[in-house]
Amino acid sequence: MTSRYGFGARVAALLVMAALLSGCGINNIPSYDEQVKAAWSQVENQYQRRADLIPNLVETVKGFARQEQDTLVAVVEARAKATSIQVDASTLDQPEKMRQFQQAQEQLSGALSRLMAVSERYPELKSNQNFLALQSQLEGTENRIAVARRDFIAAVERYNTEIRTFPGRIWHSLMYSDMPLRENFEATAPAAEKAPEVKF
Repeated sequence: MTSRYGFGARVAALLVMAALLSGCGINNIPSYDEQVKAAWSQVENQYQRRADLIPNLVETVKGFARQEQDTLVAVVEARAKATSIQVDASTLDQPEKMRQFQQAQEQLSGALSRLMAVSERYPELKSNQNFLALQSQLEGTENRIAVARRDFIAAVERYNTEIRTFPGRIWHSLMYSDMPLRENFEATAPAAEKAPEVKF
């Protein structure tokens, strides 16, 4: 009889303890990690959106500015390199992979800026409706990239802070020690924090 009450008391104590622990941040680390992954997915989506716009943009410019072959080739090559480097949720904690991805995206941004500057020499191109529509979409995409990167940076900061501070540090050492600190974007170019200017 007493063992039955003892067992019931232990189960009740475990339930109370579980309820208390759930309110103490025990689930914060995996929750924040999922937020990091979701934020990264948005970054990838926006970079892919930009990559998808580039072939049409290049074809439009090519129709008006065939002599700008070097610039067009540079954009196509930068796009190919940027889309070949993939960083998904499983590789987010690899600093070298993140740096490669970031450098490739910055090279593409630079190539796009040079391509947009070409249009200054071609009034017919600047007034072409297809070019204007693509320019507007590209500008909107660059803004979306900036927002997605900002959200990712905030999610990584929240996750990393949780791991390094109390009580998250305790939960990390006890239960989530396999979850590493996450890499974040770093400015590697002088104007890396600023989206490329694509307005005319």
